[in-house]
Amino acid sequence: MTIPAGPDCTTLAEVRAGVDQVDRELVALLGRRFGYMDAAARIKPMRGAVRDEARKAQVIANVRGQARAAGLPEDALAALWDRLVEASIAYELDAFDRREATGD
Repeated sequence: MTIPAGPDCTTLAEVRAGVDQVDRELVALLGRRFGYMDAAARIKPMRGAVRDEARKAQVIANVRGQARAAGLPEDALAALWDRLVEASIAYELDAFDRREATGD
């Protein structure tokens, strides 16, 4: 079944199939993003370097600008990215700790 673009959907089944497809793509993209967290945990020399509030603010400001340009709700996306960045920091801390525990 070919899934039409959102504005072209005529049935709820098409909408749901489209949302499910986008969710699969988002999970794949998040997998790529978390791969960068693994790399950061490997590259950063100290655990204290994992949390970088200035970088977090920059990432969220970038998302706000992109949301604004795309006509999307920037407050909602900024809040979502705040949670994403916090989850990424927690993941990176775990990756850093695993690396330290194994001596890699």
